[in-house]
Amino acid sequence: MRSSTLLSVLALVAFVGAAHAHAHLTKSTPADATVVTASPLNIVLRFSEPARLMVAWIQRSGEPKQKLTRLPEKAAAEVTLALPPLKPGAYVVSWRALSDDGHVTPGEIHFTFSQH
Repeated sequence: MRSSTLLSVLALVAFVGAAHAHAHLTKSTPADATVVTASPLNIVLRFSEPARLMVAWIQRSGEPKQKLTRLPEKAAAEVTLALPPLKPGAYVVSWRALSDDGHVTPGEIHFTFSQH
């Protein structure tokens, strides 16, 4: 009975470790939910582990999404994306990234560009 319990605990630990192995956003510039007073030239995404961005968009509130181009071809823990010139307003940057373990991780950050 003891070996069965030990195996169960080891399986649970392995599962929990694997569940946390997917790349997730740890930091961004601009940061999520911030107000910037100048139009950012780019956005920097920092992940918990290397990830390859498969697609990314920026959207100003009430307008259609714009696909961001020139995505890095290789996985990296820090990714810099060029942004188009922005008008003042509320923005969301969204993406889908592929972790080294093969899982797709979606994400998004919100920020506001205000010239005041």
